[in-house]
Order: sequence, then C-alpha cells, then structure tokens
Amino acid sequence: MQWLQLDLQFFSGEKTEKATPKKRQDARKKGQVAKSQDVNTAVTLLALFLLLMITGHSMLQSMLDLFRHSFQDLMLLEISEENIQVLMVGILKDMAVMLAPVMGVALIAGMASNIGQIGFMFSPESIQFKLEKLDPIKGFKRIYSMRAIVELLKSILKITFVGLITFFVIWQRMDEILILSQKSVYAAIATLADITVSVGLYASGALLFLAMLDFLYQKYDFEKSIRMSKQDIKDEYKNIEGDPLIKSKIKQKQREMAMQRMMQEVPKADVVITNPTHYAIALKYDESKQEAPYIVAKGVDFMAQKIKYVAKENNVILMENRPLARALYDQTEIGQAIPEEFFKAVAEILAFVYKSKGKI
Repeated sequence: MQWLQLDLQFFSGEKTEKATPKKRQDARKKGQVAKSQDVNTAVTLLALFLLLMITGHSMLQSMLDLFRHSFQDLMLLEISEENIQVLMVGILKDMAVMLAPVMGVALIAGMASNIGQIGFMFSPESIQFKLEKLDPIKGFKRIYSMRAIVELLKSILKITFVGLITFFVIWQRMDEILILSQKSVYAAIATLADITVSVGLYASGALLFLAMLDFLYQKYDFEKSIRMSKQDIKDEYKNIEGDPLIKSKIKQKQREMAMQRMMQEVPKADVVITNPTHYAIALKYDESKQEAPYIVAKGVDFMAQKIKYVAKENNVILMENRPLARALYDQTEIGQAIPEEFFKAVAEILAFVYKSKGKI
C-alpha cells in the first residue's frame, strides 16, 4: 500500500498537463514566450533585399552622384577647415536621406516579425538586473546543456543550407562574373549588385524557411517548459480560489456571526410565530424602519427551539400558527417586510399581542 501511495505521489508530480491561462500569463509577464530570433533575422533580410531589388538602381545612381559631386566639390573648393566642415555635413545629409528607407524598412520588418510571433508585449521583469545571471556555474551549465547542443546543430544546419543555396546561385551566374573585367566600372558594379541581391533573396528565403521550422520547435519547447503537474494545477486553483478548507471555515464563521446577530434581535421582537416545534419566526413592527412588520429572526428545528428559548427569557410572546409560520419561513428573509398577503393574519396577531401588553 505504501509503494502505491509513493507511485501516486510520483505521477502527480510529473509535468504532463498543459499550462493553465494563469501560468501562461505569469510566464508572459516574465518575458517567457515562444519566439525564434531567426524569424526576425530572416524577415528583416528578406525585406531589405526586396527593397534593394526595387530601388537598387536608383540607390546606386544616387550613390555614384554623391561620390561624383563630393570629389568635384573637393577639387574645386579651397582647402580650409570651414569648407571641409560644410562639405562633410552635406555628404552626411545626402547619405542619411539615401539610407533612411533602408533603416525604416529594417525597423518595420523587425517590429512586424516580433509582433507576428508574440504580439504586443512589455515585460520590465525580463530586463531587470539579476546577480544570478552572473553565476559562472549556471553559465557553464547553459553552455553545455541540451538546448546549447540543439542551437549548435541549428547553426550548422543554417550555415550549410544557406551556403549551398548561395553557391548554386553564384554558380549559375559564373559566366557573368568571369567577364566582369571586360565591362565598364559602372556595368561591373551593376552586375555585382544584381548578383548580390539575387544571392540575398534566395539566402533570405532559405533562412526564412529554416526560421519557420525553428519557430515551431521553439513553440514546442516553450509548451514543454511550462507544462504543469496535477499538483501544480491544484495548488494554483487553491491560490486563486482559496483553500476549500479555509473557505468552509470562513463561511462557517460568517454563519455563526450572522446567527449571533440574529439572536441579539430576538429580544427586540414583538412576537414569535411558531409551528410549534419545527418553525419559529420573530416579527417586529417599527414604523420608523419599515411600513409593514418585518422578520428579525427565523429558524427551523434546533434554531427554532433556540429562538423560542431566547424569546421566553425576554418575555416575548409566542403565538402558534402552523400555516403562517411555514409560509413566512419559505417566502421571507431576515430584515424583509412580510408580503401583503399576510398583512391581515399578522395584524390580528399583533393586535392580540399589543392588547396583552396593554399597548392598545
């Protein structure tokens, strides 16, 4: 029997269950999400080479114009500190205008790839400084962990795959490369630029394909890392909803306090209507509080006996009316005025009570 209990404890501790929404939310707050950095790199490279393919000719022309004008200005201007400063500022402005589209596309592609993977996320906790990150032992374990081996294999696969595609693209354009020396400088630069863009597009496409596979692996690895055991789920439920034992004790304490407050109101009642053994309803009429008589206490069985005992101890009159006691118990709550259908019956009882006490 003992070994069976140990087995049950062991299996309850196995992380075989999918993470709960709260577990995922907590992990996200810590910056732990399924994300592949290769997707960011591949999307950014692909966007940049597409931009170069579309605007490459105009960018090349702008670059040549920039060099031409710069050298011409340098040859014509008098060499002085002020002239050189003006020339450099002009060159930097022209270069900024020329590179602005490239930087903008890189920024947009990087943001789009991040949002596409994890959505909008801001996690201050993930950038907090922690001394444990400087622990050399933990760093050594990370270097020689299974994850590090997987990353190494991925890097080898990327280099091999992208390298082969690059080789085949260049090999197909080898004839153009061999006759570059026979072309003009402008034509040679244009050919090399075209070959570079072609290689970049194919390589980026291959890297994007590998990145999507890596994203699927990262998603699987993330789901595996946040798995929970049955005991973890129970503990989380207790933390959210509260321990059932503690909740039951709180409810019991609340009932005891409500009962105590109710019993304190019994001596103030005008009359207690009884079944006579099973039900007891304490009524009070106070024009300043409610327009009709209202319930100050009610109970069944043991509680009914306790109400009757307190009423007798405080000289509150007990009146037996079985159907009225049962109906009031079922249809009214403590502090609630009696329904209109019981006005006549209760009025007769209160009239008798007040007459007995000499109030009327």
